[in-house]
Amino acid sequence: MSDQILMPKATAVWLVDNTSLTFEQIADFCGLHRLEVRGIADGEVARDIRGADPIANGQLNREELDKAGADSKYRMVAQKSRHAELLKPVKKAPRYTPVSRRQDRPDAIKWFVTHHPEVTDAQIARLLGTTKSTIESVRTRAHWNSANIKAVDPVTLGLTTQIDLDALVRKAADKKAKDDARKGIVAPDGATLKPASETGVEAEEPEVETDEEAAGHVNLKTVFQDRDDHGDDMDDED
Repeated sequence: MSDQILMPKATAVWLVDNTSLTFEQIADFCGLHRLEVRGIADGEVARDIRGADPIANGQLNREELDKAGADSKYRMVAQKSRHAELLKPVKKAPRYTPVSRRQDRPDAIKWFVTHHPEVTDAQIARLLGTTKSTIESVRTRAHWNSANIKAVDPVTLGLTTQIDLDALVRKAADKKAKDDARKGIVAPDGATLKPASETGVEAEEPEVETDEEAAGHVNLKTVFQDRDDHGDDMDDED
């Protein structure tokens, strides 16, 4: 029964609060242990859970509830709830790649490694239907056919659609941007940069002028100023 019940504990809370059913009946219907139901009734379990009406959400009809209320040995039968079916997670089937296209996977992997290093191995594996070990062998050139592998767009190879590829690249880029933002480093064009302390490049210190150099600059400035002031007189004498 439990796999058909939507929110079993919340349903048990409602049944405890609104019916006179036994702990065994509620436990059987909700797929819980009898002691859990007793704990709910005692206020020790599911204190913060709001009750869910199984009649309102289509998992139980009134006739079943009345039968169970009249006979403590009766076990209620859950109805198939449309709500529960809609909320069931739909697991995607593994991507199938035709045999004729499987030899193209290394080229697609090479394309990701070359052009989109921000995409993780797990994301590549899921999109192309390959393995992390294969991706690593292409990246490190340890693949048996490494000499013939070239970077080719997986859409061109027919391994995925442009929509799926764009969505994956966008998702990976967004995650990288968030990770870089957490480090607090942003480049002028919006791309992230590493600080000099991490790149190994030492920041240049500004040159400090010595007192002697400063005095020399002052003297030279005075000489040129005197020439400007008396230049006309000197020309007249000539």
